[in-house]
Amino acid sequence: MKLDHLSFAAGPEGAAATAERLGDKLGARFVDGGFHPRFGTRNWTLPMAGDTYFEVVEVLDHPAADKAPFGQAVRARSSDGGGWLGWVVRVDDLGPVEQRLGREAVPGNRHLPTGEELSWKQIGVKGLQADPQLPFFVHWLSDMGLHPSKQYADDAPSEPVIRLTGLEIAGDPDRVNDWMGGDADGALPEVDISWSAPNGQPGVLAATFQTPAGEVRL
Repeated sequence: MKLDHLSFAAGPEGAAATAERLGDKLGARFVDGGFHPRFGTRNWTLPMAGDTYFEVVEVLDHPAADKAPFGQAVRARSSDGGGWLGWVVRVDDLGPVEQRLGREAVPGNRHLPTGEELSWKQIGVKGLQADPQLPFFVHWLSDMGLHPSKQYADDAPSEPVIRLTGLEIAGDPDRVNDWMGGDADGALPEVDISWSAPNGQPGVLAATFQTPAGEVRL
């Protein structure tokens, strides 16, 4: 189990403009990640060190967005002005997670602008909806060579130059650890997690990145 990606819901300007604004702050460029037909969403992605990535996601005017928990979660966060949606961990085996949560993972896929298709299974978005401090879980079915951490802008360096170094989360670390089967620390070994009591809704408050221009907090 390890961090797979951070998810940021687009503001009223839309995903492309939100990704450009955040990319300017980080000194890097997001790439068009394509459309999630099962969820009624699309994203822009930025590869980061450690086989992780940062996504900006938006909900589309699509029937799936009203039915899929992920589409619902993105719509709700964007309706509040956008911002951090949550964090996602990657697992090699979803079986223990399915058993712990008492339900089966659902398939996901994304059509890249290049025509290639990414596919995975995920579980736990309903937990994120109810308690945004909680991550959800993914298991990639596609070759990891197609993972978004490998999809660079044409003019980007051949290796990621952005590294996540810190997460600020309003919530209860014991609650998150239980949700993750006791392996919360193992999922983010190189990330400094700062916990605070929720003053309102729990969830990701901010993330800190090491960039070529220095440290950036979003």
